[in-house]
Amino acid sequence: MIAIAACDPDSLDARTLIEELSAALAAITGDSGKASFSADDARVARSLFVVARGEGGELLGCAALRPLDGDVGEVKRMFARPGANGVGAALLAHVEQAARGFGYHQLWLETRKVNTRAVAFYAKHGYGIIPNYGKYVGRDDAVCLGKLLRDDDAAFSPLLQSS
Repeated sequence: MIAIAACDPDSLDARTLIEELSAALAAITGDSGKASFSADDARVARSLFVVARGEGGELLGCAALRPLDGDVGEVKRMFARPGANGVGAALLAHVEQAARGFGYHQLWLETRKVNTRAVAFYAKHGYGIIPNYGKYVGRDDAVCLGKLLRDDDAAFSPLLQSS
């Protein structure tokens, strides 16, 4: 069983997971990604930070959601500890459900092209490549992905129709 609950991003548990994620990203991409997320990002309206735990209370992973632009939310600090099977999918489903509740029509995220495991994970869960946005515009090492949260949004967003 996986339990997912809101958590302060500055708590010891959250910082532990964020540091593990940062180390893993640095090993894969050469950049920890720390500059792209602040704990305050998860303290504004329509945002959250969650932690996943196993049956014994052990930490399994984390994820964040923050507003990006109007009806678009951004997935940040998504991490599942190695060997924590199903945790990434559970976290992503939780974030997507929360995003719907916040009124988002789309979720966007960025990862590095070299992080092929993450790219494949998001593709498996319905995310398609979108044009790079924000600070990722013009960054050849970055790949941005997006997902429509409701089928009836397809006419609303031509950006994701071709993905």
